[in-house]
This record gives sequence, structure tokens and C-alpha cells, in this order.
Amino acid sequence: MTRQPWRVAVVGGGIAGLAAAVRLRDRAPAGTEITVYEQSGALGGKLRTGELAGQPVEFGAESFLMRDPTGAESAAVALARRLGLAEKIVHPTVGQAALVIDGGLRPIPGGTLVGVPGDLDRVTSVARPAADADTDGGRPLVGPDADVSVGALVRSRFGDEVVERLVDPMLGGVYAGRADDLSLVTTMPALARAARVEHTLVGAVRAAQAAAPRAPGAPVFGTLAGGLSTLVEAAVTASGATVRRDAAVRELTPTGTGWRLTVGPTRDPELVDVDAVVLAVPARPAARLLAGPAPSVAAGVGALDYASVALVTMALPQPRLPELSGFLVPSTEGLLIKAATFFTTKWGHLRRPDGLALVRASVGRYGEEAHLQRPDADLAATVHRELSAVLGTPLPTPVDGHVQRWGGALPQYAPGHADRLAAARTALRAAHPTLVLAGAGYDGVGIPVCVRSGETAAEEIITALGGSAT
Repeated sequence: MTRQPWRVAVVGGGIAGLAAAVRLRDRAPAGTEITVYEQSGALGGKLRTGELAGQPVEFGAESFLMRDPTGAESAAVALARRLGLAEKIVHPTVGQAALVIDGGLRPIPGGTLVGVPGDLDRVTSVARPAADADTDGGRPLVGPDADVSVGALVRSRFGDEVVERLVDPMLGGVYAGRADDLSLVTTMPALARAARVEHTLVGAVRAAQAAAPRAPGAPVFGTLAGGLSTLVEAAVTASGATVRRDAAVRELTPTGTGWRLTVGPTRDPELVDVDAVVLAVPARPAARLLAGPAPSVAAGVGALDYASVALVTMALPQPRLPELSGFLVPSTEGLLIKAATFFTTKWGHLRRPDGLALVRASVGRYGEEAHLQRPDADLAATVHRELSAVLGTPLPTPVDGHVQRWGGALPQYAPGHADRLAAARTALRAAHPTLVLAGAGYDGVGIPVCVRSGETAAEEIITALGGSAT
């Protein structure tokens, strides 16, 4: 009997789902039918390139890491290469960023790992480490299977100021959360590994830094000339997938030979049968879809919470900006802004001969979502006023602006997240090997992590369905 082509549904059209679709196309047997279901009208998830003052600008993720923790090229770079976009990768021309301390800008000290210092003398310009606190107690900082919050560990070794003025703003810029609530194992895995061996935090930071090979002068970040949406568009094309926009998957039902998807409105649902599903949506919608076929897995996945943020971008006529890539703001400064990026200073390919500058500020921390209820005009005016105060000079009136709101965008990894997720995935794999979770913040944040998560999910699907043609 002739075997029918595989039918695989990818639920979620973010970069993780699209990376899964590309990997399926590359590794699954010829003729495999791949369909991407995206609830909204836009693909790419948090990758969204818009236009401001006639120029492309990112309204979501801005860049990606060039290397993975082993020193090899990151999954984002590898995907760009696979899609024929490697020559479009560009790097920051200004890398130095600052912290807002006592209302003014101070350069971020070198030698830190996400704000955690490996040399206490180098951070005294912004924070005073607790005297003689990081003593050798004769045992590793963290037990072999333990997880703690980043804030708890750093406070116990270096004191409050290092957390509040260095670590908290650095983690807040990535996760819009607070160091005291975020898992060491998930947000800083290299430091967690070192802390299971080293007896001091300074020693753990130095060990983690030494274990992350990096060629001198090699760029850390990259982006794509023309915008990151080109990565999305190229992935759609390469995948050869059928893309269904505005197509909400409301239910997943096991059929014995695969899965039945209930798609579309309640009054007029569409039922689609497939052999396997890559579930690449955030935790809450994933938990709703898993509640029927795998309720215990749904409970584990649904424990992950997310923060909401708003990105306010302005085009300013010839402002006086410092030669910095941007700045981070400790929550103790009492500002609505938590971070700002000077796009046209940081990225040389965005600079304009007319001197118009693109500046973006990130607003919103976990637990402070009420601030995001303000109207767009109010948010933009507050950001303009706070930027002027930090820079010490009145900024000119913007000639164009945009407010992008990302509800439930940034995962908040509580201590123990990695173990909970591993248990959920193990249970799901045992019960339903043709249903795999990907991306959406489960494995960490950033484009490379999402790409790798999607590709890994595709490989698991291929294995579950019986191998590949390559």
C-alpha cells in the first residue's frame, strides 16, 4: 500500500513556528504537507518591521546574538544563511550603553555577566558592593539540582545596590521582570552551571565568562539590513507551507492516527485532520489546547506567566544624542521608561543624511501593567519628557512616532521553571509523541533560542512519524 504524504500542522506563525516549517521542509519526506495556522493577520510574532519617517524600523525584536553558548554561530545566523540572507547581516557601530543612576547617565561597567560583576572594583562607579560578603564558605554556591532567583543569589553575595543598579536593569531590559523573581537556571544558565562548582560569585562569573569562547573583536549582535521581517518572509517562502492567517485553532483532539484541529469561529468551525502538530504558541493558549488531550501537561505549561510592554519609537529632527547605543533604567529611578535605544546611533545602516534620529523606548515591567493602559499620545509624551530629563536637554518635537503594544510578550521564569517544563515535555512525549511544544518563550528569549526550539520540535515530529527522506 502506498504511504500517504505526511500532514503536519504548525500552530503559531512566529519565528519558532516558521523555523519548524523550514526544518520540516528540509528534512521530512518529499510531499509532506505543512500548514501554518496563525491566529492574527501578521506572521513573525515579535519580529515586525514597520516604517517611520519613510524608513524601515523595528517595532518588535531588534537584533539577534551571533554566537551560541558554545561559540558556534547561533541558530538565527544559521537560518539566515539557509535562507540566503547572510550577506544582509549587519552589526552595531556603537556598542557602549549606559545606566541611569541618580537621574544621569553612567557607562555600564565592563566585566559583568548580565550585570553580575566578575570584578567588584570595576562596578563602583554605579554600585557599591557589600564589603567582604562574597566569602568562600567551602562549598558550591548552589546545590546540584537547586534553582534560586538571580536576585536572591546576588543580594546574598554582593548586597542590594548591585542588584538594584546593575542586575535588575539588565534583566529588566530583556525580560521586563525583576531579578528577585527570575530563575537563575533559566535566565543565566552559564552562571548557574558555574555556581554549582565555584565557592564565590566572583569566581562563578569568571568561570562562566571563560567557558563562553568569543574571538576578540567579534560582533555580539546582528540584525538584517532591510529589517527582520525579511527573515520572516524568506522563511515562509522556503518552507513551502500553506499559511492560514486569521485562523484560530480552538481545539486539538487525538484521533488515534493523528490529530483533529478545530479551526475558526464556534458557529462555523472547520475540522482538519493531520498526522502531527507543532504547538508554537505562548503558554496560556497552549495550556487551553492541551487541557483536553493532556490536562497534567496543560497545568505545567500554564504556570508560565508573561509581562506586557509597549515600545514607543520617535523620529526626532537633529537631536543632541550621546554616542551611546542606548541606556537602561533601574526601577528605583522612578521612571516609566525601562530602556531606550538610539537606533540611528547604534546601527550605522540606519543613519540619515538629514540628521533625523530614530529613538525607541521600552515601557512596562511585570506587575505594572496599569501604566500601559494610558493612551498612545500620553505614553509618547511621557517618554519624550523622560528622555529629555535623562539627556539633560529638551528634545525637539518628533516628526513621526509609533506606539507598539506587546501584550503578554516576555516570559517570567520563576525558579524551578526548567524542571517543570522538562517534566511537562516528558509527559507529553510519552502520551502524544506527535504533539510537540516549541518557542513562545518556553526555552528562553531571543531569536536564536526560538529558532532552535522550532527546529528541535520539527526533528521530534520527524522521528515520531518514522524518520526522514534525508
